[in-house]
Amino acid sequence: MSASILLLTPPFTQLNTPYPATAYIKGYLNLLEKKSFQFDLGLNVILRIFSKDGLTDLFQSIEQKDVKKLSPNSQRILKLKTDYLETITPVINFLQFNNPTIAYNICDGDFLPQASRFAQLEEMDWAFGTMGIQDKARHFATLYLEDLGDLIQEALDPHFGFSRYAERLGRSAVSFDPLKEYLDSEPSFVDKYLFEELEKSIAETNPSLVCISVPFPGNLYGALRCGQYIKAQHPNIKIVMGGGYPNTELRSLKEPRIFKYVDFITLDDGERPLTNLIEYLEGKRAKIDLKRTFTLIDGAVVYYNGSREGDIPFSKTGTPDYRGLLLDKYLSVIEIVNPMHRLWSDGRWNKLTMAHGCYWRKCSFCDISLDYIKNYEPVSAVLICDRIEELIEQTGQTGFHFVDEAAPPALMREVAIEILRRKLRITWWTNIRFEERFTFDLCRLLKASGCIAVSGGLEVASDRLLEMMQKGVNVAQVGRVAHHFTESGIMVHAYLMYGFPTQTAQETIDSLEIVRQLFENNVIQSGFWHLFAMTSHAPIGIDPGKFRVVKIGPEKGLFADNDLSHEDPEGADHELFSAGLKKALFNYMHGICFDFPLQEWFDFKIPKTTVSPNFIYKAINAADEMLPKPNSKMVWLGNKPELKSTTFNKKGKKVEGVIMVVENKNFTSEINVSKLEGKWLISIFDLILLKKDQKELIFAEFQEKYENDGIGKIENLINSKLWIDLLDAGLVLV
Repeated sequence: MSASILLLTPPFTQLNTPYPATAYIKGYLNLLEKKSFQFDLGLNVILRIFSKDGLTDLFQSIEQKDVKKLSPNSQRILKLKTDYLETITPVINFLQFNNPTIAYNICDGDFLPQASRFAQLEEMDWAFGTMGIQDKARHFATLYLEDLGDLIQEALDPHFGFSRYAERLGRSAVSFDPLKEYLDSEPSFVDKYLFEELEKSIAETNPSLVCISVPFPGNLYGALRCGQYIKAQHPNIKIVMGGGYPNTELRSLKEPRIFKYVDFITLDDGERPLTNLIEYLEGKRAKIDLKRTFTLIDGAVVYYNGSREGDIPFSKTGTPDYRGLLLDKYLSVIEIVNPMHRLWSDGRWNKLTMAHGCYWRKCSFCDISLDYIKNYEPVSAVLICDRIEELIEQTGQTGFHFVDEAAPPALMREVAIEILRRKLRITWWTNIRFEERFTFDLCRLLKASGCIAVSGGLEVASDRLLEMMQKGVNVAQVGRVAHHFTESGIMVHAYLMYGFPTQTAQETIDSLEIVRQLFENNVIQSGFWHLFAMTSHAPIGIDPGKFRVVKIGPEKGLFADNDLSHEDPEGADHELFSAGLKKALFNYMHGICFDFPLQEWFDFKIPKTTVSPNFIYKAINAADEMLPKPNSKMVWLGNKPELKSTTFNKKGKKVEGVIMVVENKNFTSEINVSKLEGKWLISIFDLILLKKDQKELIFAEFQEKYENDGIGKIENLINSKLWIDLLDAGLVLV
């Protein structure tokens, strides 16, 4: 077998769907005609451990230790060993969407062994009223796995986690010492399976180069263990590391010891650095002409960036290629009842990107100085839909998660139109900014194209702080936009932030009141509070004094540099509010406790809110602009109407008229029109129904035709019941 390139995702990222980095690189390597293979070692290791053989090994390994030192919970799990061994195979099969009928057994309470994770069910019984039997069973099965995960963490590997492996060792690791100490220790129970799966992947593919993607701190330890094994067992193989973690944390790397585990570390978009590195390894390029690449020379870390070539344009990087990944083996789990977090962990999603970078790139808390955000490059809707079709054929899956920093509204409009034009039936969700271009009509268009959910940053619900953050939105606007999505049938998740510098206790409580009203008015359906974190690549980290905050550490070391500790001399004691904010949100998210005073959530005195009790109600009921913009595209989402003759009484006389009948999937519309208007509108429908190779009609052209053909004044139409009926039946202007 000739040598190849091996692409690896180390443990652990997600259980339900592959992280897309290796698929993106494989798609690009296909264009270079380079033979490559990819493995999700996290999934492979989980499937090995959580099998009958794996659990047998696990229990035997623990029983060789002093089990009396374990917690009562772990001792209980050990006593239920036989029950776990008998149920692990059906549980894993069920979470892989095989054998769905076993859901009834899982839910009856007498099938799965239960440890401490199931204790929360007593508090959450009411939540399952909205969950079907399959969902309830998957949640039970998830708790069952988490119980076993707790056992592994206590008895065998303190760093184990299903989506974060040894994350503490990688996060804010200014010094490499803690990582090295753990890497120098005996491999853990999990490491043993990692090495076996890694060796399998090498034996199958015979690589000359291994590319390890490290998207998060929780992948770093697994990546370095892989490098350690390859260096010991296959010293001829070169190793390169890239991904989100080095891109954010290792930009000022000076630590030579990491190069005991890898040969090269690349930054930012990987396509050009990897191309240059391959050429260097093939003897076709000098080392000085590498691009954004760290390596070790004579014991010192050297950064090479002499390449004159620019990055590969996003439109030229190819379609992600998921072939080789075990797509039917991922586990669809339901960890918590939060609707948006459920999308993250439940179901198989093909991951695509509409646009590289962020079109806004101004937020003061965001790493806007880094290439993956500041270099904005959208691709055409046609190319995006070509990639959608390729991925459906490749994976057999029609679910898509667009992983943009913030999907651009104009491009989302074009993608939705192209999806509808091609009659693609897909399900998709993405991240957005709550900006006013998301009109009700645009949201209806997105819904018609298959959009089921959006997530966006409300951050701190304070206009003063939103302006300080340079979010470019205000609270009332966020409410209106979120309402447009919700009214269109699209779920809305809000990222919420507390602890932004200078935020007062009053502003924190007022933010909570805004959030309460957003849920009470069903404007958003999901949310999550984050405590503000300052990073070295964000404007606030680069110039903390500008935001009246004091940077206090950490001192720069040789290894990672990203998270910064800080003091906020002008703000409240932010962490004091953490538990109360999260408890309130949990209840609001489930539609209860809206009438509780805000003081109920805190065990210390808080200020009374200054927000009007109907602030959000007024915001979402503010009148929209009536006259459409001249360049708005007119799209008909329904079926083509038909005219039907009718007669009606007018002042005692029978008058002939027409009814425009629209038969849509779940309703029939009958719209009264005059004969003249009816015939004219029917002729227009050929221009607003989406057809291949037909340009959309814009409102200015519609107005010109309407008035030039003698039908009447456009203002009269826009203000008529007929116009409202057309909008209700399927007309959108976007």
